[in-house]
Amino acid sequence: MLLGALALAASILHTATRAGQVQTIYTSPAHRTIAAFAQDGDLVAWFAPKGAKGCNEVWLWQLGSARQPLPSQGPKYRNVTCGWHVPAGSPVGLAVSFNDGHPALLWTLHESAAQALKFDYVLGATVADPRERRFQEVAHANHGAGLWLGGVAGSGGTLVYAVAQVAYKDQVACLSTPNEPGACALKVTDGGVYRIVGRKAPLKIKSASAAVLLAASSDAIAYVPASGAATADGRPLASADVPVEVLDARSGSRVASVSVQSTPVAIGLSATALAVLGRSAGRLVLDWYDATTGKPLGTLKLPPGAAPTLSVGDRTIVFRVGRSIRAVAIHGKRVRPVARAAGTPIGLSIAGNRIAWAENVAGRGRIRAVTLAP
Repeated sequence: MLLGALALAASILHTATRAGQVQTIYTSPAHRTIAAFAQDGDLVAWFAPKGAKGCNEVWLWQLGSARQPLPSQGPKYRNVTCGWHVPAGSPVGLAVSFNDGHPALLWTLHESAAQALKFDYVLGATVADPRERRFQEVAHANHGAGLWLGGVAGSGGTLVYAVAQVAYKDQVACLSTPNEPGACALKVTDGGVYRIVGRKAPLKIKSASAAVLLAASSDAIAYVPASGAATADGRPLASADVPVEVLDARSGSRVASVSVQSTPVAIGLSATALAVLGRSAGRLVLDWYDATTGKPLGTLKLPPGAAPTLSVGDRTIVFRVGRSIRAVAIHGKRVRPVARAAGTPIGLSIAGNRIAWAENVAGRGRIRAVTLAP
């Protein structure tokens, strides 16, 4: 089965005659689903929640090689991932790239129970060192004050995550008159974007502020800064009034800054384009820009049913409307249907000419891919 899957994956990567044909490149064992999916170049990764027995597993597959489950499991390993309860539909963040010269994963686990203190764990492992690395515990109180995770992203040799610090506007007023309107209002006070290098402590990227959305492309990152405001439960907010920033991931120097007219709900970045999916007047609008100059390249109003997710390649932007997967050329406005998923697409993304996603059908996860014509 493994040899057959590898041969099929190789054909998707290298055979132009299969362009446009949807292929299933992986099917999970019975009663195992997929909660998150990511890809970068020839690296493919997915998060498989545990079934009735066993552990949660994060799988890394360099196409053309054997699949590897991460992190290392067993009594001698300190491991958050194995026994974590991941309810159906619970968000799991996942990013894959080369890191410090080796295929690497970064994933997040979220506290879903009604606890007094909720934790988001930022975790990682590599093929060279499969032990789980706990990079940060991002914790906030159930009323919102504390740290909030702003997402993870990976590309090339870059793995990053973002956080935002939320605090009371007037803590004294909240303690003394908590029932007064607005007495316990919250605001974003700090935060940043952090880069992972091997197993070292995360490095804060200079000039990057608190972020609510994050994307990466090789040595560049794009992020949506937190507006400074927070919801009543503490979640940091994006705003159309705050520019989307593109930075060099290592130096922190600004590459481009883009002002958008909608409130961002998703972003994507490639070497050629920054795409922003925003909400305006009750509908989603896709805008894209030159990634190095910020010059507008196109805009598109998405139809009802469009999902708040997108991915950007060097020539193409991919999004979905329900289970319909669609693409628009960066230097053009014609939208074309690419495929129709059998289940809700998970982690829909483009790497080179390969569009891939995960889906769960009849209690079993699978990864599907389609190659665009050159």
